[in-house]
Amino acid sequence: MGRRHAAADPRYPRWVWIAAAATVALLILGGAFVLRNLIYPASSGTGGTSAGNSGPPTAGAPLAQDSPAAVAGASPCISLNILTSLENSEMVQALAAEYTAKPRSVDGKCVTPAVTQEKSGIAAGKVAAQFPGVPLGDRPSIWLPDSSAWLRIAAKDADGSPVPQEGTSLARSAIVVALPETMAGALGWDSKPPSWSEVFRMAEDRDVWERLGHGDWGKFKFGKASPLVSTSGLMALAASYGAAGGSVGGLDDMDLDAPSLVEKVRAVELGTSHYMATPEHFLWHARKADDAGKVSEFLSAVIVDEKSVWDYNRGVVSEDGITKHSGPAPKEPLHAIYPHDGVHVTDNPAVILDGDWVGNQQRLAAQDFLAFAVTEQGQGVVKASGYRTIQGELDPGVAGTGRYAETLQPLPLPKTEALAAMQDSFPEVRKRARALFLVDVSESMVQEPGVTKLQRAKGAVLKALEHFVGEDEIGLAAFSHVGDGPLQPGIVSPVAPLKTNKEDLLAKLNGLQAVDATPLFEAVSRFAGDQAKEYKDNFINTIVLLSDGKNDTTHPGDLGGLSEQLSHQNHSTPVLVFTLAYGPDADVPTLLEIARASGAHYYDATDPNRLEEVLGELVTSF
Repeated sequence: MGRRHAAADPRYPRWVWIAAAATVALLILGGAFVLRNLIYPASSGTGGTSAGNSGPPTAGAPLAQDSPAAVAGASPCISLNILTSLENSEMVQALAAEYTAKPRSVDGKCVTPAVTQEKSGIAAGKVAAQFPGVPLGDRPSIWLPDSSAWLRIAAKDADGSPVPQEGTSLARSAIVVALPETMAGALGWDSKPPSWSEVFRMAEDRDVWERLGHGDWGKFKFGKASPLVSTSGLMALAASYGAAGGSVGGLDDMDLDAPSLVEKVRAVELGTSHYMATPEHFLWHARKADDAGKVSEFLSAVIVDEKSVWDYNRGVVSEDGITKHSGPAPKEPLHAIYPHDGVHVTDNPAVILDGDWVGNQQRLAAQDFLAFAVTEQGQGVVKASGYRTIQGELDPGVAGTGRYAETLQPLPLPKTEALAAMQDSFPEVRKRARALFLVDVSESMVQEPGVTKLQRAKGAVLKALEHFVGEDEIGLAAFSHVGDGPLQPGIVSPVAPLKTNKEDLLAKLNGLQAVDATPLFEAVSRFAGDQAKEYKDNFINTIVLLSDGKNDTTHPGDLGGLSEQLSHQNHSTPVLVFTLAYGPDADVPTLLEIARASGAHYYDATDPNRLEEVLGELVTSF
């Protein structure tokens, strides 16, 4: 039977049929436009949120429903590589799991998402460089950092960038000031949130707890993550500039290079107790202090994303930002404070990279995955993962545990030029470091053939010195002894401004020789005590300990006594002992405890080939 074509009804004029056909066409095009904008929302540049794309769907408006395939596509599946930040990796993994729980068919194939994670700033650098040395099949098709700030930074730094500067927002999380609940109450911030300027003024007032009748809490300890690798660190620096310039939302209109403004930011940054690579580092140590019965020994306040507060309060912490540890809730939960002049909001933007390694099937699979992520089912995963949905909705249980504010007053995300200027300024405005590199020169440091551990250590310290500026005060000490003889060589280049002692420091570093024993406890105790006697409140006072072994000596000393000394010092004259385990024979539990007792962090270079990389990460902590 032949196909029958419908004819126009002669009862209606021709113009009616033309109008009806046009209306149908517009409806079809409009539907396509809506679908396209679910996957590729239009950019708003400097709009009123930090999302960097068009505003979220109207609250209460229905989201699209997931439309899985009737039958999964054929094997082999399309490999869909997704690169995320440390902060949002669990959410993205949960989205991938929910996506694959239903049958998917893209170009007749099934889809297998694979999620990897990296620190935001490091990921931005890799994306900008188009993943040098990474096989084509292992490169991501989707990049999903936790903030559009990194899209802009990567696009700026790239030569022929594969990165759009705007992406599809999948979730929201505010950058907040987190305090132990009793401290938030003592300041009155739990009922009356401060401004950002008030937050920074409080951080500069190191004796506030004494005045408020809580002298047992010690100095006000205020932490921030590095703005070079962490979103919360970058937004904390933006808040510093905003507070110094009189407008936390007006950075794009400021001359960020003006000497007067830079000096004001330097003054604000003096309130920082120390920096760490990621917010997870702070919360890990806060939990250790809470377990020991006194979270105030480590933390008064830290700038983090609200989702991390939810994690902490439900007993989830991570030492490295990658491996999560779940346990009971802390004795004292954190309270998320939302300064009343606004907060930056991470928008978790997804982009499909425009690289030649992204084939047509990968691109189609990426589009299908992102379309799912903004459906009602995908946003259900987002909400259950501790985030606000793209419509601003919260899971009530998450909001209660994390002490989330019901609504947000978002600050605009600064433009690319402002973000770059602030990052470039960090070496100039950050709080100065007073650091003693303490190197194990026991015999084991030279026992392997070829390039020895001591030679690698010298090279890594030399590279790490590039992080510092002339006003940082840097010194070098080493430790060993022969028989029952004294600790030697001890201080080989005294702590002094790098602009005056760099030549001596490099010469003495080059001249280090291995000796014999490993008086680890004695060395840390002596030099931490000396650093405490010379403590300078306007510096971050630190020791960077590199050791490949364990305490192996006839000299007196024990871990319990050393831990007690470091904890006591941390109360009034904190000397942060960052420990770096170098080589597979290092006494990791001891180095972990030394770092914990001092309020610092342990770094793992038990694979000696990673020493330079790990030490480079360590020195971002001050």
